[in-house]
Amino acid sequence: MTELYILIGILIAFILFTVYRYFKQKKILKPLSENEFREGYRKAQLIDVREPKEYDGGHILGARNIPLTQLKQRLTELRQDKPVYLYCQNGSRSTRAALILNKQGYKDLYQLQGGYKKWTGKIKKTKKLDY
Repeated sequence: MTELYILIGILIAFILFTVYRYFKQKKILKPLSENEFREGYRKAQLIDVREPKEYDGGHILGARNIPLTQLKQRLTELRQDKPVYLYCQNGSRSTRAALILNKQGYKDLYQLQGGYKKWTGKIKKTKKLDY
């Protein structure tokens, strides 16, 4: 019976943590439609948080690649006084990136709703030469 109470306690803690993160994410990160995103990203820091191979396969024109896995080490590349527009493939990594950035004091955070896979605007592919 004790194991059941422990299991229920863990489940409740997990649910509460998930709900807390959901509302925190809603508070710190503003999702934008493609049109809203397109209107503002030229005046902001446009960051693609996907891995380099994904970025090289195609990215929004003007985006910088700072993969989520490298974000904490590369924070000095971002300014806190300018808006940060984030995107990934579908939205989950950019949400995690926003949580990291918010913890470091970044306040003006935006996300492309639906991620890169929903983007219909201009893209650029990076061609790598094989020698």
